[in-house]
Amino acid sequence: MLTLLDQLDKGTLWRSPGGIHPPEVKFLSNTTPIGQLPLASTYLVPVPQVGENCTLAVKVGDSVLKGTPLTQGTSIWHLPVHAPTSGTIVAIEPRASNHASALPVNTCVIAADGKDTWCELVQNQLDDLSHQQIVDKVRSAGIAGMGGAAFPTHIKLNPVSEIDLVIINGVECEPYISADDRLMREYSQDILAGIGIIHRLLTPKRIVIAIEDNKPEAAKAMQAAVSQCGLPAGSIRVTVIPTKYPSGGEKQLIQIITGREVPSGAIPAKLGIVVHNVGTAYAIHQAVTQGKPLVERVVTVTGRNVGKPGNYWLPIGTPVDHVLTATEFTPEPDQKVIIGGPMMGHALANIQVPILKGTNCILVPSSQEIGSTPEEKACIRCGECATACPALLLPQQLFWHAKAEEYDKAASYNLKDCIECGCCSYVCPSDIPLVEYYRIAKSALKQAADEKQQAERAKQRFDARLARLEEEKLAREAKAKEASERRQASMTGTDKNAVAEAMARIAAKKAAAAQAITGESITEESSVTTTDTTEVPKGKAAVAAAIVRAKAKRAAQANADGTDTNGAETDSARTDNMVNVDANDSISATDAIAQEAPLSQKDKVAAAIARAKAKKAAQQTDTVPLEPTETADSTSELSAADDKKAKVAAAVARAKAKKAAQQAETAASDIEVSNTEISVSDVNDAEAIKKAKVAAAVARAKAKKAAQQAETNTENGLSQTATPAVDSTASVHADVNADAETAVNAVATDIEVSITDVSVNDAEAIKKAKVAAAVARAKAKKIAAASAESKTDAEIESVDEIQTEANVTSPSIAATLETATTEADAVLPSVESAAEPIETAPLSSDELKKAQIAATIAKAKAKKAALAQEANASSDSSVTND
Repeated sequence: MLTLLDQLDKGTLWRSPGGIHPPEVKFLSNTTPIGQLPLASTYLVPVPQVGENCTLAVKVGDSVLKGTPLTQGTSIWHLPVHAPTSGTIVAIEPRASNHASALPVNTCVIAADGKDTWCELVQNQLDDLSHQQIVDKVRSAGIAGMGGAAFPTHIKLNPVSEIDLVIINGVECEPYISADDRLMREYSQDILAGIGIIHRLLTPKRIVIAIEDNKPEAAKAMQAAVSQCGLPAGSIRVTVIPTKYPSGGEKQLIQIITGREVPSGAIPAKLGIVVHNVGTAYAIHQAVTQGKPLVERVVTVTGRNVGKPGNYWLPIGTPVDHVLTATEFTPEPDQKVIIGGPMMGHALANIQVPILKGTNCILVPSSQEIGSTPEEKACIRCGECATACPALLLPQQLFWHAKAEEYDKAASYNLKDCIECGCCSYVCPSDIPLVEYYRIAKSALKQAADEKQQAERAKQRFDARLARLEEEKLAREAKAKEASERRQASMTGTDKNAVAEAMARIAAKKAAAAQAITGESITEESSVTTTDTTEVPKGKAAVAAAIVRAKAKRAAQANADGTDTNGAETDSARTDNMVNVDANDSISATDAIAQEAPLSQKDKVAAAIARAKAKKAAQQTDTVPLEPTETADSTSELSAADDKKAKVAAAVARAKAKKAAQQAETAASDIEVSNTEISVSDVNDAEAIKKAKVAAAVARAKAKKAAQQAETNTENGLSQTATPAVDSTASVHADVNADAETAVNAVATDIEVSITDVSVNDAEAIKKAKVAAAVARAKAKKIAAASAESKTDAEIESVDEIQTEANVTSPSIAATLETATTEADAVLPSVESAAEPIETAPLSSDELKKAQIAATIAKAKAKKAALAQEANASSDSSVTND
């Protein structure tokens, strides 16, 4: 079986899939030698890599010579850019790019001086240079692929894998381009010299120069050059291949020459194959042997609208409009200017763009050559595009996904393997610009990949920063630790003891401070609840002295009250006096403290704590239910703690009285006069009845006025006569009872006046009427204290006896008693609203006994009335049901 090398020596060719045969128009430009055009006044040299992997080597205002480097960098992907002619840098600014989008790109603007003076060039002998020196010279010359891809040549000349085959691409399959054809005809020896340099660097087993059969003159010239070169015999040959578009593609040419297919996503170097253009070989020879950088190239200027079509040496950066002007371009309406061939080129939106290293053709066709762009129609799924595709792709699937902007799905159909040859668009009967869709999709995928890569780089920088900060932190800690160890090692015994003592003092100071804070809080709390402390601040001592004086006065007052056996004062009055003395003593103590010395900060804090605790105690006392006291015999001498509770209870009572007064005012307004008429059954005098009604109305008005006055006194803060009882509950009821007695006295007095006016001669009846008035006062007192005592059967029996006795003795007395009870019930809401204690006349023992009897009667009647009302309600409901 023949090996690949044997088949190459025999000239065996393989057939490539797909492809088309468009009409050739090379004759417009390949019949004349390569020419020169006049220098332009301004050159535009793009420097897109600046900021990414290189920097500018010049600035505005610098004078440059032809071949002077404009950029410098160390990246392997960096391709230096050189001045195409001598002149001055007049601007470095964004200008329109040589691209279909015409997006701006950073550009050096050089004003030519017309001299075209070269910089100093260093010529070398190939034998004197090493492999690395040769590669460096190629790289410093800025040589890129001249076939159109513009891939850095120095990377191809320094592959990682071993290279067995080098293919020199001279196919040039585009129907209009003839730059390589003329170059091979005129510079075949220079091309072979460059191939010799490539052979020295890669040492391949075979070198094949591939030329299409439509270029017989070029093939003959190259064959003659091969026969005269100094390369080993049999290592290089010229192979003529059939004309077919796109046979000039790298992967397609490899398949035609070797029969091998480059895998998707792989490069030919993995197969041991490298492909170079004939123009690249020529540039390598110029750079290595003569030291010339890549500052010019051969460009085909063709089309029927060009007066001088042909191939020209154009400096890199020459504006396209200058080239067209120099070749006598005559534009038509809607004229297209295409960079590249008609199959793979792109139309320019702006002709003020430069010639690039990969620019091989400027095409300006007439309307007969290339008509206007036809309207896109719907895909008919004919499959012609798939048949013509040289990469064996599915163009219709790629089109659908690209049009729907489903770029990920398009990538899954190997979109990146598309070489954008244009065969699919050429054969499409629906005139769909398929290649344009593919280019847009590729651009979107490339942008997404760039963004992802930038994000990954940013993450790496962030992680590196965190690692650096952590290392710096560890280094600082280690340095501090080493310094501490050195200090400890250099310390003597005395120094260590001093350090230990200092640390001990610091610890002791912290402990003392914490203990002082705890002790101060305990002392402040104890100063509020007790006065038996041994060591207190100056202000606290004054408070303690004032409390002692208050206790002494209270004891003296208690003794004086104990000697009064005639009952000159009630227990309520006595406790009122005690509270007044205590309050006066407290005020005196406060004044004494203020006069004695100003309080310190700690004393002020202690006072604030005491006030807070007193307020809390008052709130807790507020929640305790109140119970009235029946007699004053249970009153005992107050201790210090009971005195404090009494004060708190008095304050609570005043607050509740104020609230009750507000409620009573509302209730009093709803009372109807018809419900308070006096009923005296046994009195026939109409005038007496009228007077009794007037008296009842006067009593109600006075009760309401008393309630309003009590509310006003409460709001003005007149609460200095609060009455403490044995406990906080009794003190509250004492306040309310005092108010009740005052209000009811007025009502009872009016009732007594009305009864006196009635024509009743029975002295005993008048006496009993007075008793009824006292009963009303006592009943109001009991109800105002909100007592909810249970009613026993014994009380009911006693009430029945008293009621029977009253009926037998005198019906008028019974009626008067009933009227007094009714009036007391009407006045009761106003009585309950009393907020401040009001002084009342002291009662004798007989009056007190009568009041107790009246209270019992009132309670019994209230219970009976409630039972009767309940019975009436039940009977009404039964009638309604019937």
